[in-house]
Amino acid sequence: MSINILMPALSPTMTEGKLAKWHVKVGDTVKSGQVMCEIETDKATMEVEAVDEGRIGQIVVPEGAEGVKVNAVIAILLEEGEKSVPAAAAAAPTAAPAPPALAPTPTAPAPKPATPAPQPAAASGGARIVASPLAKRIAADKGVNLAGIKGSGPNGRIVKADVESAKPGAAPAAAPTARAMPGVRSQPICTAPGDTRIPHTAIRKVIARRMLESKQTVPHFYLTVEFEIDALLAARQAINTVAEKKGTKVSVNDMIIKACAKALRDHPDCNASWTEDEMVQYGAVDISVAVATDRGLITPIVRNADMKGLAQIATEMKDLAARAKVGKLKLDEFQGGGFTISNLGMFGVKDFAAIINPPQAMILAVGAGQERVVARKGQMVIRTMMDCTLAVDHRVVDGALGAQWLQTLRRYVEQPASMLV
Repeated sequence: MSINILMPALSPTMTEGKLAKWHVKVGDTVKSGQVMCEIETDKATMEVEAVDEGRIGQIVVPEGAEGVKVNAVIAILLEEGEKSVPAAAAAAPTAAPAPPALAPTPTAPAPKPATPAPQPAAASGGARIVASPLAKRIAADKGVNLAGIKGSGPNGRIVKADVESAKPGAAPAAAPTARAMPGVRSQPICTAPGDTRIPHTAIRKVIARRMLESKQTVPHFYLTVEFEIDALLAARQAINTVAEKKGTKVSVNDMIIKACAKALRDHPDCNASWTEDEMVQYGAVDISVAVATDRGLITPIVRNADMKGLAQIATEMKDLAARAKVGKLKLDEFQGGGFTISNLGMFGVKDFAAIINPPQAMILAVGAGQERVVARKGQMVIRTMMDCTLAVDHRVVDGALGAQWLQTLRRYVEQPASMLV
């Protein structure tokens, strides 16, 4: 009996993906564990291995196809003795529905909107809808069309309770073409000869959605400090004198990873995330590090960074960054993490503020080290200074706690020997 090979869910947020490349063709015999294809997800490009053995009878989804739904049939495998794909199997398009947790919004016809009260007439007729300001705001957040709600207030006025009892997404108002994404209104783009349209990649779409969600729903506040890093640079030079003989080179960023990890171990309240029911405080100190790729930003993770030496962090980070740039990270190498570092110092950026990557509560934006004239004991001296800005989720970390964490980080950065004990 033929076996349907389905589009796998390769990350918790994946609902669809791009079939980037086939490594097999019709007629090929495959064994369990053999790489069959590469799937581009919302995070990375991953190799998919065969689970069953058999012969490829049909490739349903061609190489390069985008928007392939999770659990759609991508190929059909013939078992021993089968010569061709059964007609019924060949006719079946994209098989089983996706699991409930990953299924896209159903495409069934929307339910008929409730008959509106006499006063609030349907929006399509151009008549005014009578609703309280709070009800209008809640409806906008939930994506509910007020024309489909019967008001229970005076003279049919739509109130908060009416909107809250409506199903999210029920009878949604038609989105105007000028709307680029939920909550953001923009003017239509006028194109001219010479303009280029570049389709969004799956990663770019996820970055846009998550960053918008972060700025809209996470109460950011920012703390900026100057670190004197002459001692750090001297320590790095001394470490590399030994490390380079073993084929390892420690960067300033590697030392910042270690310093942040030690500070988080000292302040476990900062190594936490917010949920609606509870605060989750992480037992491990896992540091995500922003890496720019030609497909978008990705944040590979240095696990248990507080427990690792600088040489090990440097080796791991070099490997993670290289594989991130070609989309070859494994799922557990970029999923999770309790804290993020974003370093633009190598580009000469003096200072900037980064956007928190939910569900994390903090992200450190690291600027360039620069020689500056500073005052020390009443004397003007030249020191190498580095600006860092900590973005904090105020629901998790208060201002005083964030400032204390930065003081601890300062000690590790300005006295690098303290990282090693």
